[in-house]
Amino acid sequence: MSRLRVLHLNTEPTWRGGEQQVLYLLDGLAARGHPTWIACQPGSPMAERAGARGHEVIELRMRGEVDAPAMWRLARLARRLRVDIVHAHTSHAHTLGAVAVRMIRAHARPLLVVARRVDFSIYRRSFFGLNGLKYKHGVDCYVTVSEAIRRVLEADGVPPEKIRCVHSGIDVARIDEAPQRSEALRAELDVPSGHALVGNVAHMADHKGQRYLLDAVPRVLAERPECTFVIVGDGELRATLEDQAERLGVRERVRFPGFRRDVPALLKAMDLFVMPSHMEGLGTSVLDAMAAGVPVVGTEAGGIPESVVHEETGLLCPVRDGEALARAILRMLGDPELAARCARNARAKVRAEFSTDAMVEGTLSVYADLLARAGRRPAAAGADA
Repeated sequence: MSRLRVLHLNTEPTWRGGEQQVLYLLDGLAARGHPTWIACQPGSPMAERAGARGHEVIELRMRGEVDAPAMWRLARLARRLRVDIVHAHTSHAHTLGAVAVRMIRAHARPLLVVARRVDFSIYRRSFFGLNGLKYKHGVDCYVTVSEAIRRVLEADGVPPEKIRCVHSGIDVARIDEAPQRSEALRAELDVPSGHALVGNVAHMADHKGQRYLLDAVPRVLAERPECTFVIVGDGELRATLEDQAERLGVRERVRFPGFRRDVPALLKAMDLFVMPSHMEGLGTSVLDAMAAGVPVVGTEAGGIPESVVHEETGLLCPVRDGEALARAILRMLGDPELAARCARNARAKVRAEFSTDAMVEGTLSVYADLLARAGRRPAAAGADA
């Protein structure tokens, strides 16, 4: 494939799963010889981590999605770099990028690709339905991380021909390199000998549904007292979740270790991973657990069923249902043959369908198809900043 010049936009000041996917994409494009740049907030984790990996970082203050000076600077940047594609990775980046590319003369205008990682309607937070205009005009292609999100966009009226699904990918090698079932790590979490460790790794926000996992804990302990639970991560609901565990009388059986950088090792220390989300674009934490060989219980939210196939690669439950979660947890813990079979199938599925290589190649295919459809050839090399 000819070398493509791509300018990525990310407006987030924090680091979450979407930012990790952007970094994986930058790594993959660079490894394949495609010149790439990332415009991001000054001093952000993205600026720090992308720079540390040798990527061209443009630190640009972007104050919301109607920042006219930022739009002008992005337009000037895209012109100077002669990029083929502007790839916006956040909602605010979507608006900034859409206006910026329209400020460039048509013959030199790059194509605009927008990533969509959430499974709620585009009208959920729309002022007088203005998101309809935002999403139906000025974008050449939406790349969704799951088929579930693709269906949401289509239901909201986005033309199907403007939507492509490219599943998020995970770094399988990073999971493989982590230590196997560390007893020292289990001891650090104060897991009693002989206990099953049931865990969750996610940002502590409402849509991640950890409160429903906590609802399941007393029900599980009533039948299987030799269990300890761990909820890894941080977020705005941490204190609320800790209070809930206290009210339910299970605080001594639930660990809240906060944000951790050793997630692959933590996953391998678990006997079961639970993802109780009631909204979920895809769920890369689920993919990490599957790659680690940990049996998974998930919900039917968003894109989770695209990786967790009921009774094949895990167990699925209805959303917002602590009782159903408890039953699935007990079933998986009580049936070692089912757990082993699901874990084995899940590892194979992740490697075949959800690797970073598959994500990068899928994204490159989108870029190439868009350029071909527009009758364009990649810009000549030699205009690097």
